[in-house]
Amino acid sequence: QVQLVESGGGLVQAGGSLRLSCAASGRTFRAYTMGWFRQAPGKEREFVAAIRWSGSTYYADSVKGRFTISNNAKSTVYLQMNSLEPEDTAVYYCAADEDYSTSIVFESAYEYWGQGTQVTVSS
Repeated sequence: QVQLVESGGGLVQAGGSLRLSCAASGRTFRAYTMGWFRQAPGKEREFVAAIRWSGSTYYADSVKGRFTISNNAKSTVYLQMNSLEPEDTAVYYCAADEDYSTSIVFESAYEYWGQGTQVTVSS
């Protein structure tokens, strides 16, 4: 069994920065893809960023140039968020895909999910 736990969320002012982390526990595994999604109140969960084992990274257009995703050999994923905007306010979730999927921008591609961490950006 694999468990993912997010941390690093909080309250920041617009233009500020925040770094989220997602730590994996349980059995050892190597994910093909690890990603970040977010969900704002009253909205659907949306794709933010993903990184493949190859090192390739992918970003939603709304965060390109501001967010950076990274990973390490211990299946820990990070999301560096710069130039934050009020529109970035949401619960952020990390996820892992262990059986490889080409559809990494969709929730259905991932088998494991964390509980989420709140990010609030004030204006």
